[in-house]
Amino acid sequence: MTRAVFGALYVIVLLSGVLINSTFFSVIFGFITMLALYEYYTLIEANSSVEVSKPLNIAGGLLLFLACVLFSSNGFTYGFVGFLIYILALFISELYLKRRDPIQSIAYSLFGIIYIAVPLSLSTRLVFSDFGFHYEYFLALFVFIWLNDSFAYITGMLLGKHRLFERISPKKSWEGFSGGLFFSVLSSFAFHYFFPQTSLSIWVALSVVVVLSGTLGDLFESLIKRTLGVKDSGNMIPGHGGILDRFDSTLFAIPSVAILLYFVNR
Repeated sequence: MTRAVFGALYVIVLLSGVLINSTFFSVIFGFITMLALYEYYTLIEANSSVEVSKPLNIAGGLLLFLACVLFSSNGFTYGFVGFLIYILALFISELYLKRRDPIQSIAYSLFGIIYIAVPLSLSTRLVFSDFGFHYEYFLALFVFIWLNDSFAYITGMLLGKHRLFERISPKKSWEGFSGGLFFSVLSSFAFHYFFPQTSLSIWVALSVVVVLSGTLGDLFESLIKRTLGVKDSGNMIPGHGGILDRFDSTLFAIPSVAILLYFVNR
């Protein structure tokens, strides 16, 4: 019951950010960026010997996200000044904090920005265009991921025999991967029906790219958790684990979709 209730709330909040308008998108995904960074830096501090400046890094990630919102929606570049100030502050602060290994602290800090804040900031390129706010690509991304996760699990449970990447995730199978890919590609036909302005070939390509990159994102987060010796990234979503457990696929899928759309829309 707990898993179902909080799963439903998670989907409602996420879809509100995707479907309603640009303000809801900016507020909800800006907040998600902050929560994901907080969870990551908390995980690092609790399970490694590295100290990081958590408030500074969370502020830096939020500044990057807001700068990308302003740039993608209005073409303003001034927002990036705040992010550049964060970079300078991160380096300068290590002169005064007297940490045992300042290079590691900076490395872990910037890794969080690159791994979490950069992909979520790139989501602005999927929802803003010269024609205003449009949600179809971002909505499709989440639908493809959800279908892939659901049917990969079902197919893997029923038919899974050949391990996909046993060293990192022993339960994933090639059969499960194929099942998730099949149903995600199938759903791309529905997206072409409701959004025919985008060709079927592009919708199919998007579904394949999301499944491939999302699977790699899932495996990469598993690698992080195995390295740190934890089962879940956190417990922010009761019954589901942490924010990163829910967004691991998304963090790889967003930049992959952005790259694909850049080339097909040139």
